[in-house]
Order: sequence, then C-alpha cells, then structure tokens
Amino acid sequence: MKMAQAEKVFSDMMAKAGIRVNGDRPFDIQIKNDRFYQRVLASPALGMGESYMDEWWECPALDTFIEKTLRADIPGQVKQDRMTACNALMAKIFNLQTIQRAFAVGKHHYDIGNDLYRNMLDKRMQYTCGYWKDAENLEEAQEAKLELICKKIGLTPGMTILELGCGFGGFARYAAEKYQVSVTGFTVSKKQAEFGRDYCKGLPVDIRLDDYRNASGTYDRILSIGLMEHVGFKNYRTYMELTHRLLKADGLAFIHTIGGNVTTTICNPWTAKYIFPNSVLPSIAALGQAMEGIFVMEDWHNFGEDYDKTLMAWHQNFKAAWPRLRDLYGDRFYRMWKYYLLSCAGAFRARALQLWQIALTRRGRPGPDCRIS
Repeated sequence: MKMAQAEKVFSDMMAKAGIRVNGDRPFDIQIKNDRFYQRVLASPALGMGESYMDEWWECPALDTFIEKTLRADIPGQVKQDRMTACNALMAKIFNLQTIQRAFAVGKHHYDIGNDLYRNMLDKRMQYTCGYWKDAENLEEAQEAKLELICKKIGLTPGMTILELGCGFGGFARYAAEKYQVSVTGFTVSKKQAEFGRDYCKGLPVDIRLDDYRNASGTYDRILSIGLMEHVGFKNYRTYMELTHRLLKADGLAFIHTIGGNVTTTICNPWTAKYIFPNSVLPSIAALGQAMEGIFVMEDWHNFGEDYDKTLMAWHQNFKAAWPRLRDLYGDRFYRMWKYYLLSCAGAFRARALQLWQIALTRRGRPGPDCRIS
C-alpha cells in the first residue's frame, strides 16, 4: 500500500473513533514520521507500539486515545497481520507455557529491577489490581484488595495456604501477620523470591523459586493473584486438576486474574515481545471449560474498571520517579513502559479487559459465603 493511501486508510479509521490525525485535542494522534502509516497497517499492534517507542508519533492523552480506539473496535477492523496469525498457529500446535519455558517471563519482566517496582508500586509491592470501592489512594486500594481476598476465602488462624504466583510476597505477609496462617508461595522470578523472603522474614512463609506445577502437599486454601495470565490455554485444565488435587475436601480455591472478552490463544505481538512473553488472557469460556466437572463456581466478581485507576496511579509514580531511574533504564524504556501502562489503562476503561476474582470449591462441600464485594 502506497504512503498516501495508507495515510487515508488510517485517518478514516481514526475518524470512526472520533480522533483526528494531527488534531489539537489531547487524545488526537500527532504523526512525526510519515512511514508510520504503512508500518501500523502492516502490523497493527506491533507497529503502534514500536513506532511509539521510536518516537514516530505522540499523543498527550495516550490512555484516552487507546480507550477511544477500543470503544470503536478499531483493532477489529484491521486485517490480522502475518506475525499474529503465525503466533496464533504456533500457540495452537505447541504448549508455549511449559515448565521449561516458565521462567522466561520472570527473567524478561519481573527481574528487570526491584528499584523500578519499589518506586512504582505501593509499600506492599502489589503488582496486581487494587480495590478502589472505598479507597482514596493506591495504598488504601491495595490493602483493601488484600483484605477483600482474605475475607472471601475465609481465613482463620492455623490454616495452611498455597499461593501459586506469590509475587513479591505482599499477600503472604499480610495474611500471615493479620490472620496467623502459614503460606507457601511459588514464583518464577528470582528478584521476587529474594525480595519476598526478606520481606516475610520471621513469619510462617515459605517462598520457593519454582514453577507452580511442582507444588505438592494439601492445603486449606489455594489461590493465585495474577498467575492465570501466564498459565496458557493449554494448561488451564492442568491448573484446575493440580489445585483440586492439593486442596483439602472442605477447602476453597481462589483466582484473581485479568480476563478477556473473547477466547484467544495469544496476546498481541507487542505485549508478547516487550512486556509479557508467552502470556495470554483467559476468557470466561476457557476457564469454565477447564473447571467443568472439577469445581463448583461459588462467586465470580468483576471490578475491571479499578485496574484503570491502579494503572494510572502506577504511571504517576513511575513518571515522578523517572529522574532517579533514567540512568538505569534509558529513554526508550521510558516510552515502552509508558505505552504499556497507559495503553492497558485505556483498555480497562474501554471495558476491553476485565479483572475477575473467582471462588471455587470441590464438589459436595457446603457453599461458603464468598460474595463480599
């Protein structure tokens, strides 16, 4: 496609979302390099993200720009590029989230430096959505999230907890301190494991640098907060079977995850390349099929719009801390991370992404009250 034609096609698509190319509103896209049009039409997701990293375009209100394009379903009007089609085919043929590949996302994303996360996150280092129902700031929202989970799963002193994907140890410490439970946590991030062990020192918390599929024993409660996005559609059933096997008969399982509105086998190429390799967002249908015949679904709570607020708070913290982080990461990283945070915020605001909390029990168990929202 010639440049003039590509420019017209792109401009017409933006008009459907109420966006003007080189307009004067904060959410209007400003094109700095005319090669942008051909690049983004040839590979929409990767082209948009990489061209932003390369400073080919700007937008003062990047989050609003993404929100408007998603509300108008602009990505759905663009023909799937060859790379995305190839990635989808590979995901259908091969298991991209095997135990051997599990540590890739830890090294690529979570191990990039705890200095970044200390400056961006709250004091408990919560790298998942906060709960903003009665919260006025990020600290309150993340504490409210932890308390909400503890209440939903009905923690009482002496319980044994298995946390699959324990992050920096924030939930483990909160639950061990406030509810006098013991927690065994798994992470594939060396940096998270090191931080978490120090953060939970002196508490009945065992943080292991290992894949969740290597967990053993029996537990009163099994939960994952932000792991399901890395499990992969070929492994959803494996996850459910593992959880069922390790959960006591009267136990409760709990999942906190980002979710997608449609079933897919991959995430978009830019996110896979730069942010979360081998990740994919589960759908209701995919999780439902995986738990069928194994678990009773007790409660399914969606508060995806709270992730918009969480991401915007993370972006504000990241932006404020950048003068201290710049020499460690460089300007191209800044644009990549900004695009990641703000594009995700726009996606949640547009309701293209959801945040689910799901409570599950083994068949035959009396139903617990997990509907605290």
